[in-house]
Amino acid sequence: MALRAVEKPDTRTGGIAADRLRSLVDRIERLEEERKALGGDIRDIYAEAKSAGFDVKVLRQLIRVRRQEPADVEEQESLLDVYRRALGM
Repeated sequence: MALRAVEKPDTRTGGIAADRLRSLVDRIERLEEERKALGGDIRDIYAEAKSAGFDVKVLRQLIRVRRQEPADVEEQESLLDVYRRALGM
């Protein structure tokens, strides 16, 4: 008599491990909610900065530049300077 592996009901559907899939989807949904909450917090901080008199557009630029590698920032600033001089600015 041959032994057959017994699977738990609903654990495999169409060759897909349903528990694993459910776990992945739950984690993604949780992270999406966290991202949404963080986005709201960031908007609040920008609003606070604006009410304190800071230029939010410049603040966003500053944050974008801080994410870059220093060598990349230096290269961009050098090119910007060359282009400004070429335009007489």
